[in-house]
Formats: sequence, structure tokens, C-alpha cells
Amino acid sequence: MTPAEINKKWNELLVRIAKEFDSEIPDIKVMLFLIGVQELGKGPQKFTKRQKEELMHIANCKLFSLMGFYELEGLDQDGWPHWKLAKTLPNYTLMEQEMVLKSLIIEYFETELPA
Repeated sequence: MTPAEINKKWNELLVRIAKEFDSEIPDIKVMLFLIGVQELGKGPQKFTKRQKEELMHIANCKLFSLMGFYELEGLDQDGWPHWKLAKTLPNYTLMEQEMVLKSLIIEYFETELPA
């Protein structure tokens, strides 16, 4: 996808999520949190600040696993997924990081949680 296509699909996805959750337009951190909660598979609940950070880490690992950078190792005794780095991530610029992350989030929602 071109950056213009990514931005168009990204904005459409944000509107979809805002409508589904009857909330404001989310930012990228909220999107990562939602993916983390989905991947944890325990449904909505109260999370500590540390758990929220872990959920966003889970989301990043899941997303970058779509490109082969992470592999799921398994679940810990509390059912939280653990990932291992499969290959070194490229040194993306900030703009590239944002575009790659947006495109992976779009792909995740299109394949894992279609409208």
C-alpha cells in the first residue's frame, strides 16, 4: 500500500472503531491496547498501568509477527502470551515506523476482526 492508501484506510478504521465503541477517534496507543486485549483473550477488564503497557507490547509483537519478526513462545501461568524475537527489526525512521505500524494494524483488523 502507498502512504496515501494507508492513511485513507487508517482514517476509515479509526472511524469504525469510534462508532463500535461509541467513543472519540482513538489514537495509535488505543489501537495497540485494543489489539493487546484481543490477543490476551480474557475480555474487557480493569488493567494496571503496567498491564496496559504489557498489552501494548503484546500487540506490537503480534503485529510484527505478521512480518516474521516475532514468534509466539507460548502462554505463561496466567495466560499471558510471550513472544520471542525471530529476526532483528530494521532501523525505521519515525515516519516509516508509523506507516508500518498503521499498515499492520489495518491488516490485523481486516484479517482478525473484519467489519
